[in-house]
Amino acid sequence: MARSLILWRRLDLQGHEFADLTSDGTGWLLSGVALVVHEGRPCRLEYRIECDAAWHTHHVTIRGDVGDVPAQLELSRNAGGEWRANDAIVPAVDSCIDVDLGFSPSTNLLPIRRLGLAVGEHASVRAAWVRFPELTIELLEQTYTRIGETTYLYESAGGAFRRELSVNRDGFVLDYPGLWSAEAATTDDRE
Repeated sequence: MARSLILWRRLDLQGHEFADLTSDGTGWLLSGVALVVHEGRPCRLEYRIECDAAWHTHHVTIRGDVGDVPAQLELSRNAGGEWRANDAIVPAVDSCIDVDLGFSPSTNLLPIRRLGLAVGEHASVRAAWVRFPELTIELLEQTYTRIGETTYLYESAGGAFRRELSVNRDGFVLDYPGLWSAEAATTDDRE
């Protein structure tokens, strides 16, 4: 079983996040916990993202607290590309393959791994974006351009938001300028 772990420090807020990526050979599980301070309130969000072997997101669970308010969201994507949030259909994100957690750098890994871009290539992605702290879902158009062996240019909001992301060989972001910085990471490729 392959396993990768990472710990990030949040740069624009107080906080940290721990993420764990595992594969059993038939699919991928990305799970983690984010601990941040938002508007003076302590927040804890645990997530679990299940993907198939081709990195297509199928199921997402988020649980925790935003201040003293319990937070919970369950997303699922069927084979036809239809998304449900807490069992309600969300047509705005139909045909999205990836989920993007607005409180986490972990989900940049999903399209990076799925696309397998060569240096100089770019691709547009439509992601089901989970806004923080509301945990609402909306469409987020994104572009990934691989500008180096371990560097990607990430763009969203029609290019208004741009960051040069450095990643490790597993696809985890090591440096997300102004937002996140990795403090430690490990990889275990033993079968």
